[in-house]
Formats: sequence, C-alpha cells, structure tokens
Amino acid sequence: MERLKILVVDDESRMRKLVKDFLTKSNYEVLEAEDGSQALDIFFEQNDIALVILDVMMPKIDGFQVCREIRAYSRVPIIMLTAKSDERDELLGFELGIDEYISKPFSPKILVARVEAILRRTNQMNVDTVLEAGGIVINKAAHIVTIDGAPVDLSYKEFELLSYFVENQGIALSREKILNSVWNYDYFGDARTIDTHVKKLRSKMGQKGDTIKTIWGMGYKFEAGS
Repeated sequence: MERLKILVVDDESRMRKLVKDFLTKSNYEVLEAEDGSQALDIFFEQNDIALVILDVMMPKIDGFQVCREIRAYSRVPIIMLTAKSDERDELLGFELGIDEYISKPFSPKILVARVEAILRRTNQMNVDTVLEAGGIVINKAAHIVTIDGAPVDLSYKEFELLSYFVENQGIALSREKILNSVWNYDYFGDARTIDTHVKKLRSKMGQKGDTIKTIWGMGYKFEAGS
C-alpha cells in the first residue's frame, strides 16, 4: 500500500523532527518545510500531498498566508499549529478553511490520532478510492483520470470538479452548491468561475464532455448514460 504524504511546516527543526518521527512510525511519508515560502514550493511541486500540518508563526510567509495560497487551489486537509491560544487566530484559521487547530505544546500521539481522523473523514485513508462512470475512471488517491483507458491531464480544480460531478451523477447541482462544495464555503468568487472551469473540463474530456449537462438558469448535471 502506498504511503500517504504529509507536509509538515514549522521553522523549528526540533518540532519538525518530533512530528516526523511519530508520523513515520504510523507509516506516513513526511515532507518538511522550514518556512512558508518553502512550504508553497513543495506543495505545488507535489500533486499528491494528503494533508498539511502548518505552523502559524513562521519567517517569510506566515501560516495564514500559506493557507490562503493553498486554499485558492486545493481543499487538502490542513491542521494548523500555534503557540498562541488567541481566539481571533483560531477564528481566522477556520475562516480560511483549516480543518483542525492544535495549540502547542501538544501530544504527538494526539496529533497522529487527529491526522488519522481527518484522513478517514476525507476518505483518503482508503487509497483504493476509485470512481467509475461511463468509461470515466477517477483514482482519487493517485489523482489520475482516464477516459476509455486514455489518461486525461486535469488541473487540481478540474479534477475536484469532475470528481464532484461523478459522485453526484443524476443530481441537478446549482452553481452556488458547486461553489460551496468544490471551492469551499469561504470562496467569494463569481459563479462564472464555474462556467469557465466546466468549459475547460468538457474540452479536455473530448466526446465525454457532453456527460456534463447544462441546466439553464441553474447549473449542471452529470449523466454518464449506460
């Protein structure tokens, strides 16, 4: 079974080592970053990071800004670490879309338990999660899409959008519901963002692009047929 990748971001090397040791013992592959800039470089170089553990106070780019940058493209689970117990920091973190907030000092065993709970909740512990519909095969763990056996190169958001359509096939989905589910609840974008992504997605899907039906005045519905 392929190990899930976790990115640990903290400017304290001792803290990174402590977290890495416990996660490695639990059979995770751990990537490390010592500041926010390095964290973003690693995150966008890799396309299969399952979870990010992110310190708030860091040089160059702080944890909140790292979270903003990641959330613009991805809904990967994020656990935020902080030495503060400031309610405003916690609220800001949740507004930015983090999944869990842990104050230092903390028990590494509890951190690992939180990691596993979040990965179970987001269905990433099941690395064999595969969606299939009408010749479209989506491997959610490997982030690979094939159509009639041929690989299709999708952006992160296109991948998430197609996965959401396939998971809700036959259901009429409003643009607002798609925004809330794929772009997260705190995304203050225009619904035209969805239309642009759907247009690109259909183009990349070739003949299978017509499985995404337009519901005029409302949104879209995915129908794979027989």
